[in-house]
Amino acid sequence: MRKMLTAIALFVAVALQAQTFSTSGWWKPAEPPFSPVVGADGMITFRLKAPKARVVKLAFGEGKILVQEMKQRPDGVWETTIGPVAPGEYEYKFEVDGLKVLDYGNPSVKAGTEIYCNTVDVPGDRIDTRDLTGSEVDVISYRSSVLGTYRRVCVYVPAVYFEQPKRSFPVLYLRHGGGDHERSWWESAHADAILDHALAAGAEPMLVVMTNGLTDGSWAGGSTPEGMALLEQELLSDVIPLVEKRYRVRKDRLSRAIAGLSMGGGQAFVIGLRNLDKFAWVGEFSAGLLSDTELDLGPYGVPMDASAINASLRLLWVSCGTEDERWEGHQAFSAKLDSLGIKHVFDSAPYAHQWQFWREQLYAFASHIFKK
Repeated sequence: MRKMLTAIALFVAVALQAQTFSTSGWWKPAEPPFSPVVGADGMITFRLKAPKARVVKLAFGEGKILVQEMKQRPDGVWETTIGPVAPGEYEYKFEVDGLKVLDYGNPSVKAGTEIYCNTVDVPGDRIDTRDLTGSEVDVISYRSSVLGTYRRVCVYVPAVYFEQPKRSFPVLYLRHGGGDHERSWWESAHADAILDHALAAGAEPMLVVMTNGLTDGSWAGGSTPEGMALLEQELLSDVIPLVEKRYRVRKDRLSRAIAGLSMGGGQAFVIGLRNLDKFAWVGEFSAGLLSDTELDLGPYGVPMDASAINASLRLLWVSCGTEDERWEGHQAFSAKLDSLGIKHVFDSAPYAHQWQFWREQLYAFASHIFKK
């Protein structure tokens, strides 16, 4: 009997405790952001909770990185303010007693083959702001017959595709850099917003196919002659047929363009020039491969034949930031193209090896292609 009474008492106690659950206090305004806090004047305040740290620094930006010591408040929070900062998306991280640390309270990060840093948006007049509506990005899985594995492509589809159901469209095949993947142009650079703005400004409506440019997760797998041969075969045998079967797109070479940044820029140049019968527009942004003045393109099978290239390509776009370590190599590469009589556009801007430059390059390149 005593055991039964004890069990009943325990049951009643648990039941009474369960009845104390309450949602009181749930319905309250969201708390103000802790870090980063972007002001209307472009000033940015960064904070980090690290009460036991001795020295905390902010590392802000790309290329020319601003390193600024943070001050500790009485409550143990470290804080610093920078700016004003021009509209754009910026990278940053913290250094805590010499160790690189992410801002774990900020879910916006730059991620590819690893998580590199956090990002912060400064609003304003920007070409990568998602303030236009109607377009979409599809994520499609397929089996790579070349690599023997399942892969994905991201496909930007403009609003006009749905508004004009009898119209067919050209396609830009867009390739990423060595530390990225098929979602990076979309998630890290807002390629969909950039294309929305470019089309609104008069660019030819197009689909943009963002592929995975790595064969084994290494830079070598996306840059060696062997790696590029595999990626080229995958693009021609798997990706392009998939896109041309699924979407209303034109299938002639004048309706196909290929471009990319850094590692993907080298891929776009090599694959594009090896397939002049399939692409009429080729663009590369900051390709390290083409910046190597001692590089021999012979093993890559690139025909540096001026008459064939000039007759086939409507546009060969070469670009690099003037603060990029690849800048001098790009100048030499452009001079080499000139000496061979190969027509091209050489573009630059005062940037390092960074997303802001490639965002602007995508906008500029997209504004020039598929023009009659």
